[in-house]
Amino acid sequence: MNRREFLAHGAAAVGGLSLAPLLRASDLPRDVKITRVVGFTLTSKRSKVAGKNARLDVHGDTARDRMLRIYTSAGVEGLGNCRAPETDAAKLLGRDPFEFYRRDAVRMTGPLGAGTMPLWDLAGKFLKKPVYELLGGAGSEKVPVYDGSIYFADLLPQYESRWRDRFREELDMGLKLGHRAFKIKIGRGHKWMERAAGDQRDVDVVRLCREHAGKDVLLGVDANNGYDLAGAKRFFERAGDAEIAFAEEMFPETVEDCLEFKAFLRTQGFKTLVADGETQSELAAYKPFIEARAVEVFQGDMNRFGFEGILTEAAWAKEQGLQIAPHNWGSLVGYYMQLHVGRAIENFYRAEHDPLSNDVLIAEGYAIRDGHATVPDTPGCGLALNEDNFATQAQVHFDLKL
Repeated sequence: MNRREFLAHGAAAVGGLSLAPLLRASDLPRDVKITRVVGFTLTSKRSKVAGKNARLDVHGDTARDRMLRIYTSAGVEGLGNCRAPETDAAKLLGRDPFEFYRRDAVRMTGPLGAGTMPLWDLAGKFLKKPVYELLGGAGSEKVPVYDGSIYFADLLPQYESRWRDRFREELDMGLKLGHRAFKIKIGRGHKWMERAAGDQRDVDVVRLCREHAGKDVLLGVDANNGYDLAGAKRFFERAGDAEIAFAEEMFPETVEDCLEFKAFLRTQGFKTLVADGETQSELAAYKPFIEARAVEVFQGDMNRFGFEGILTEAAWAKEQGLQIAPHNWGSLVGYYMQLHVGRAIENFYRAEHDPLSNDVLIAEGYAIRDGHATVPDTPGCGLALNEDNFATQAQVHFDLKL
């Protein structure tokens, strides 16, 4: 099967759904036109400073989402993440938004590339359905989540002398938010510490987190490719008994190395799942790993691939009994997108939560309790804007009118 064929196959099998139309053509609104599009940046703050990972310096306490508002002649608006440039967004003006909706294939087409969230939001509002229902509605009612913000706090100057206490504090912050699962960054010896000392610190931090969180909290690790295959094995020989649920990007992935690592984990008696895929820029890159079952949890980036790409990845993975957990860091709205995917499909592992917030976006009905997130059944994506705060805080890049 060549690339064109399997991309088409994935589009036709999104989420494992049949090709039966979700709606009759007569059910779709008529005589609706897009009259205005506004592109803007939404800035959010973290509850703490996120430190370094194996490859990048301090991530800070701020993140930004590129967004699009779509206005229509019917007075209904669509809102969502969208990185499409102004020239592409302008192509929406005067168009019927439902000409982009391919209900039989569960996808949006059009000029926005992967940034179709505002079109899905618009469709859901017109059809009075939450987006997760339009995407399939086959997932669990509550979506499992994890706190992805346990970075290298020990390498921040303000915590260097009390780093053990700081990790305990950060775990407590996540537990207070409702989390019962955490991802811990490792790989200090790749760039920031001497190899042996960094590897030892990785082990010490994971063991500290397990001791403080207790046996009932799920822990995963993410090396951001900061180890090689041999180093990943050494890490698990020393820390694997901490009951690590998943190991993400332990080394630059190849099918052969992932298969060997997976076999090693099973030989050692560990139930750890091999997770990878956040750095891939093309869906085609996942195919050999899926066919070989070399990775067990696929992590295509939520904003890079959008709803259509992530659901295609999920459909391919489902055929082999594999799961997905979209990568999402530095995006508050990407987190909400993940949750709709989690409600839509059956082979969803967990959503990644970057603890961000702002006072512009209104997200009623989204809450984390006992490690699971609720998703509102509000039409569309269930998001709205505080107009007063939007006027003063959003950075508008373009405002195009028909």
